[in-house]
Amino acid sequence: MKSQFKKLAVATSTPLASIFGSGFLIIVPILAGAVGKYSVFAMAGVCTLAYAVGSVIRYNINNAEPVLSAGKPPKAILFLERASDLALILAYVISVTLYLHILSAFVLGGMHADTELNENLLTSAIIFVITVIGIIKGLNMLENLEHWALFIKLLIIVVLIIGFAHFDWIAWHSTSGITLPKSLDHTPWEILTIVAGTLIVVQGFETTRYLGNVYDSEIRVRASRLSQIISTTVYIVFVALALPIVHTLNGQYDDNSLIKLAGVASSLLVVPLIVAAALSQFSAAVADTLAASGDMQEVAQGRLKVRWGYLLIGVGAIALTWLANTLEIIALASRAFAFYYMLQCFVAISVSKSSVKRAGMAIVAAALGFITVFAVPAS
Repeated sequence: MKSQFKKLAVATSTPLASIFGSGFLIIVPILAGAVGKYSVFAMAGVCTLAYAVGSVIRYNINNAEPVLSAGKPPKAILFLERASDLALILAYVISVTLYLHILSAFVLGGMHADTELNENLLTSAIIFVITVIGIIKGLNMLENLEHWALFIKLLIIVVLIIGFAHFDWIAWHSTSGITLPKSLDHTPWEILTIVAGTLIVVQGFETTRYLGNVYDSEIRVRASRLSQIISTTVYIVFVALALPIVHTLNGQYDDNSLIKLAGVASSLLVVPLIVAAALSQFSAAVADTLAASGDMQEVAQGRLKVRWGYLLIGVGAIALTWLANTLEIIALASRAFAFYYMLQCFVAISVSKSSVKRAGMAIVAAALGFITVFAVPAS
């Protein structure tokens, strides 16, 4: 029993590390700017869609994997799976860029030097270092950072929640009371497309799909589900408690606005937040670089050397760094992962024999198709 519990705990840490990769650092200002005091409901909506997508991924673990591992799987299913692998590689490259953009934004924000040029230069430098280390020595030596980063991320989230709750409690008992933020001037269509661009925040539950060489299907399904339940709870509580402080930003929402919110709650939170952000984003970037390289090896059937995979990822990430800002990359990453999830829905539909399940998966695929086409960055 203890062995199974330990396996589940370790297996759950992988998707959790990815889900909390960057989301808690950026979600509050994005949602506040889009929907203001309704941010909690928007967060719940994004998490609900993510859980539906997670159900499709878990269905594929139990039903698509046996078909794909058979001697001669149907060509249509094999094509969809290979296409989704390619989509996932692209999504990982974008997410590597995103993580390091956020790292730069928080580090430079703490130094009051967060300009677009400085952010691009620092991001490019970090990508270059990771790429060089990968080519010369490989990145497996940095892989253990992920578990430490998860622990530190969860610790700082708990500390921030306590700090925000303390601020809210004092505000609630003050003469002025709780002040909730007002959204920026957006049309309903703009709100829908901005919120759609936050799917990347809850991305990561799909990682258990690719841990078949370590865990059996039951453990992977339970780990994926548990990670989504934990992350949904944490995100909703986090957004709800942060919301009464957002009005102190005076409608100025940036990718590192959480630093200001933490400072309002307690000046003691700022430095730990920046350190946690830097470590978590670096470890997440390394993890996604490893994942993208592994996927490249699988798609190329071993014909692509690992070092060339790292080089391709590094070049692509640096190019994207100079082509888009953080908020644009968030929306782009959401669209890339939505496309991957949509292809996974098609895989699930192809193997399912239940018309009811196929209809449900088609609805989820349609929502993901909308995100793929229409998601936009917050402005």
